[in-house]
Amino acid sequence: MPNKVISLFSIMMVVAFMMTGCGQSETTNKDQKETVTKENKEEKKDTAKTDTEKENKEEKKDTTKTDTKKESKDKNTTANSNDYSKLISYMEKETQGKTKVLYENKEPQVHKLQELSVSLDNYTLVELNDFHTDFNIPFNNQTNGGVILAHYTVKNDSNKDVYYMPTLDMTFTGAQKIYNNYKDLIPKEDQLPTKLSPSNDYLVKAGESISGYIAYPFGKDDLTKILGLSTVSVKVPEAQANKGKYDAPIGSAGNFALSLNKQGDQKVSADKAFYQDKATTDNLGEKQMLNEKSNINKSEQLGATNVTLDGYQFTKFTPNSVEAPRFENFKNGIVLLTVKFKLDNKETEDIALSPISSTLRVNDGAQYTISEGMLLNYKYNDVIKTGTSGELLQVYTLDQEQYEKIWKDKSFEIELGPMRNKEAKDISKGHKVKFTLPK
Repeated sequence: MPNKVISLFSIMMVVAFMMTGCGQSETTNKDQKETVTKENKEEKKDTAKTDTEKENKEEKKDTTKTDTKKESKDKNTTANSNDYSKLISYMEKETQGKTKVLYENKEPQVHKLQELSVSLDNYTLVELNDFHTDFNIPFNNQTNGGVILAHYTVKNDSNKDVYYMPTLDMTFTGAQKIYNNYKDLIPKEDQLPTKLSPSNDYLVKAGESISGYIAYPFGKDDLTKILGLSTVSVKVPEAQANKGKYDAPIGSAGNFALSLNKQGDQKVSADKAFYQDKATTDNLGEKQMLNEKSNINKSEQLGATNVTLDGYQFTKFTPNSVEAPRFENFKNGIVLLTVKFKLDNKETEDIALSPISSTLRVNDGAQYTISEGMLLNYKYNDVIKTGTSGELLQVYTLDQEQYEKIWKDKSFEIELGPMRNKEAKDISKGHKVKFTLPK
């Protein structure tokens, strides 16, 4: 009996011990599990934090890289537009000629065609001598001459696509032809006429900016002429609203004046003070201001057009040797009167600028002369569209001696009109307006 009791007691102790052990084991496992879970969470959190920091660093690195790349691209664009050394080296290699830089100009000029702008960013005049005869035709069959390398940008700030043919032709007083791009002198991929060409319909997309070079060749004789004149000019054509058509021009044609030496710098700077008639833009001679008045703002109504006299300039004009024969009837010197008007077109159709004429009465009405259309730059497509406003210039050629001795202290009266459309049809029913120039 005692043995049984002892055995039973031993068994109960063993069972109790095992139960206690199991309970401790479960508690231990639970604690271990919680510890492991907590550690895993913290580790995961730390890992996530590390990954986030890593991503942020990489993102920052990528952003910096992108910004640097963008900056680099911008800088390269600027550098490429100003650095002509590669183009000149290419030209030397292609033509087997020898080059010398004669003049550089980095002052930009911009012509606005409404929301599209054309800018002459910079240009370089290079002497090119002893080149291969394969290249002599654009140089007037000479193997010595020069090249003007010009960098242009066409920028469309509107929200619509437009079309721009880069016929940026160069000319000068006495030129026997038009000077335009010679595509074999510089890399084709750098040329503006390659980037704006029939293959892409001359398209400039909304918000797009397109830049490129044009190479203008001059034979030795013409190079001598333009250096003597000290300036040349580039005609800036209008943009077009419709693909492949010329029925909806955007803006009005303009002009860039390019100096070729220090004398040209002075002339271009001085010419900015004058109204941009043809005598100024085409460098027909020298102007000297005699008398001017601006901001007159006197208005008259002509049909549905409001005509405002804005200002006038009397200038002493000395034609250059090339243009002198055109003015041979003026034995006593020449005075040009250029008058600036503003037209606010409320007509039902566009007003064409080229067919508008006017009469100037001098010597208190005792004498008169008519406006000189040949001293204006207006072409067939130059119009002031209905519902818009624009500038109109009129130019009169006066005898200098009579101006100084008789006319300058007396009244000058202008009779302008009628307004006309592109077909030169009178849209003012024969009516005209009169202005007396204020002293």
